[in-house]
Amino acid sequence: MPPTDVTTLIRTELPRLAGSLRKVGELILEDPAAVTHCSAAELGRRTGTSQATVTRFCRAIGLDSYQHLLIELAQERGRGEVSDWGTAEIGPDISPDDSLERVVQVVGTADLRAIQQTIDRIDLDALERAAQALAKARRIDVYGVGGSGAVAHETETRLFRIGCAVRGWTEVHAAATSAALLTPADVAIGISHSGATRETLEPFEMAKERGATTVALTTDPRSPLSRAADIRLISSSAETSFRAEGISSRHSVLMLIDCLYVRVAQLSYQRASASLALTDHIAGQHAVKSRRAR
Repeated sequence: MPPTDVTTLIRTELPRLAGSLRKVGELILEDPAAVTHCSAAELGRRTGTSQATVTRFCRAIGLDSYQHLLIELAQERGRGEVSDWGTAEIGPDISPDDSLERVVQVVGTADLRAIQQTIDRIDLDALERAAQALAKARRIDVYGVGGSGAVAHETETRLFRIGCAVRGWTEVHAAATSAALLTPADVAIGISHSGATRETLEPFEMAKERGATTVALTTDPRSPLSRAADIRLISSSAETSFRAEGISSRHSVLMLIDCLYVRVAQLSYQRASASLALTDHIAGQHAVKSRRAR
């Protein structure tokens, strides 16, 4: 398992679990530290299930055994204790009476933690393969809707600036039309927090049928988008009050996009450098010049 927090993995898997398996996951998330002192049988009793259910839960989230879960929880706790953030005691909850200082601490700590978890779990081989494909692509499609649509447009902005033939699509009919015209020389990027958004999955699967290289950016490595992808890049998220996972995950996804962007620029150095040289002056030309006070 990648060196990322097991509680993040449980939160990712929880929506797909039902009944007794979901009860086990919810209790672990409620008090991970207490669970490290429980046997599988005791955890089963606390959740009103059984030792066998606890074992099935571990396997359902991709762990070999309950002992594996305990090791991961202990390691996660250890990482939190030695982290550089110095704010491990700050939880994700924000009450109506909290000060602005606490709001900033909670939100900032959550985002830093999500970005660090994403860095820890990056598959460098997958990142390299995605960058190589993008650098060589005849054309690049980026699919995303809602919040992920904003990330799709941001991806387009970055890659377009270094000379890539890229387009971000946020409307399913237009995205599907574009996907139908792709070839094996092209790349399609699908961006979805859940990895199960139909409007993103539909053109993504069509692009794959047309032979394009498909790259998924999602928090769920077992989602339909992940399964359909040739290359998977997995991000993390950290909820706070008023911010669901889909919102809090965007910083992590943008970090992955930035890594891709910089690596593609490296791999296509001459083209990227020429493109930047031709466009660097544009923002400055449109800046409002201040007038000197008379």
